[in-house]
Amino acid sequence: MRIALDALGGDFGAKPNVLGALKAVEDFGFDVILVGDSNLIKRELDAAGEYDESKISIIHAPEFIDMAASPARECRSKKNASIVVCADLVKTGKADAMISAGNSGATMVAGLFGLGRIKGIDRPAIASPMPTQRGVSLVVDAGANADCKAINLLQFAVMGSIYSNIAYGVASPLVGLLSIGEEEGKGNLLVKEVTKHIKNLGINYYGNIEGRDVHTGMIDVVVCDGFVGNIVLKLSEGLSKSLFEMIKKEIKKRPLTMLGALMAKPAFRAIKNETNPDTYGGAPLLGVNGPVIICHGKSNEVAIYNSIRVAGRLVHSNAVKVISEAVKSLGPVFDKIKEEE
Repeated sequence: MRIALDALGGDFGAKPNVLGALKAVEDFGFDVILVGDSNLIKRELDAAGEYDESKISIIHAPEFIDMAASPARECRSKKNASIVVCADLVKTGKADAMISAGNSGATMVAGLFGLGRIKGIDRPAIASPMPTQRGVSLVVDAGANADCKAINLLQFAVMGSIYSNIAYGVASPLVGLLSIGEEEGKGNLLVKEVTKHIKNLGINYYGNIEGRDVHTGMIDVVVCDGFVGNIVLKLSEGLSKSLFEMIKKEIKKRPLTMLGALMAKPAFRAIKNETNPDTYGGAPLLGVNGPVIICHGKSNEVAIYNSIRVAGRLVHSNAVKVISEAVKSLGPVFDKIKEEE
């Protein structure tokens, strides 16, 4: 297992990427290729102390992606940017998967340019794991596509269902379409158009769900366009952090509640860990013809460590091939829907 890691991706530079990689190498036994400015990478490796040099390699990629510029233009013009090099490593078989906490748009573009789409998939989608009362659900798409057609959401539903089964062992994932009401007639034009066809895909379709249902665990896969999905994701992360701060503030007001909080500390710690996005690592970019993991820009070493774990699971499960075969079998259905659009 060889994982290509964008070693300078993210808001905090090389340090969390290098530390997360070293821990993953130790625990999982994967080989990690650190891609980026070799001087910066070596500096962090030296500071980390002893490590298994046979499991860690460096590929020098000195160019940086400009966060303010067009991702497509940056990826085309900067062939020695770390994200572009990571994609090329997967394309040429020198790595089995790629990971980046850098510019999400550039990571998606690099993956598309370097690896291409799975045949039959019009747009890839980010499948972001979300904590629920019963475990984990997937939000698909969580930000790759702000504007979508019905065919896109239908493909997201199929890919999400397959990945939920592969990654989390859900035998028959329950798929819900995110809308403003549970009734079948509710929703905007996009949701109504998706509703016409989604029952014909052979997936375990529940129906419309509302935003309040996302974290209950009643649904395994939440389908929406990337604009809505990214808002759901960021809102959930922000609400989780705010709730903990509000609880802490109230506890500190009264001595008795502080005593009770001390007794409940293990429970608070467990919930905080379950709702921490770092625990789940990165999110796979489904629909690309190779394993690509997109991480949060504020990923720390724990998030990078868990992203490498997710990448390993993606490779071991042969998810790309399984999705490709399912999409191929649904080709005639998708073609008919496109004709109607």
